[in-house]
Amino acid sequence: MAWADLLQSPSAATGAALVGFLSLLALLEAVLPGQRVSGVELADGTRIIYKCNGLLSLVVLLALLGAAVPPTVRMLSNAVLADRGPELFSTTLTLCVLLSIVLCLAGYASKSPSSSLKCQSSGNALHDWWLGLQLNPQFLSIDIKFFWIKAGMISWLLINFSIASKQIEQAGFLTLPMALYQVFCTIYVLDFLWYEEYMTSTWDIIAEKFGFMLIFGDMVWIPFTFSIQGWWLLHNNAEITRMAAFLNALVFLAGYAIFRGANKQKHEFKKNPKAPIWGKPPVLIGGKLLVSGYWGIARHCNYLGDLLLALSFSLPCGTSSIVPYFYPIYLFILLVWRERRDEARCRAKYKAVWEEYCKAVPWRIFPRIY
Repeated sequence: MAWADLLQSPSAATGAALVGFLSLLALLEAVLPGQRVSGVELADGTRIIYKCNGLLSLVVLLALLGAAVPPTVRMLSNAVLADRGPELFSTTLTLCVLLSIVLCLAGYASKSPSSSLKCQSSGNALHDWWLGLQLNPQFLSIDIKFFWIKAGMISWLLINFSIASKQIEQAGFLTLPMALYQVFCTIYVLDFLWYEEYMTSTWDIIAEKFGFMLIFGDMVWIPFTFSIQGWWLLHNNAEITRMAAFLNALVFLAGYAIFRGANKQKHEFKKNPKAPIWGKPPVLIGGKLLVSGYWGIARHCNYLGDLLLALSFSLPCGTSSIVPYFYPIYLFILLVWRERRDEARCRAKYKAVWEEYCKAVPWRIFPRIY
């Protein structure tokens, strides 16, 4: 794919398809059954009730799409997303800009006193547009921020499936590198939807307002940059040995075990601070800071798992180009920056307790290294 191909303009047809997809996904979230989960307590003492049915929505969505894709209809072929990737990118970006403007205007107009809907303006219009004005804007009883991250993850999966279909259409089969990439990413997205409840305790959900930064990040950055490896494998010939594939799988499994294990321990600890971790009562510093399980190995052990997973998505591409490694490189920079930001905030909040905690858990992300 030439770089000039990435500059295609949005189209009305692609825009209609994108809005239709999001509308269908919202409808499925509204009508399908799902677990009701209480979010963290907000500043005004209220809690948002989240409906977690992302995995069921995905299954029904795939069934509906499968029923609507007769082989003779080119516009609805499985490879259509791969064929129209650049056009879909520009259309999605345009939609995100428009949505961010609408939400910004709605935020300024909000008179609600609630923590989730009140206008939290900085006094700077550009800052307000970028970071948002409301914590949890809603539309027809749907929490837009919670819905948007699910839509982004599902979009990433659909783009990957379309890329795989395109390779089968061109070559007649999936190459080993493409198969590895597809399997790893599919497990990752399915795991995200299976543990959808855990999203309710993440920083983005509980603290970040919903502005262009998150709107763009969830619906453009995730689907289109996280799939770079798939696009690269579609247009380049990568060959790896079976031993390399085996080692690649080990990196993925190690990353998954650390990432999911650490996040699960954190989430369950927040729900029940007395729940055993690895069969033992949790050990705390200052009565609040967990130093048991993965959280006694490194202060951000979940970041280590996330980085190993990102690396495993790129390793099937080999070493002939740095392009497929954009995601793990970007993620490394992001997580180190985020860890530094969290460190400063926690040091100011916990003071002497944080110093004691750092002595008990000296490693930030990489045990024995950093």
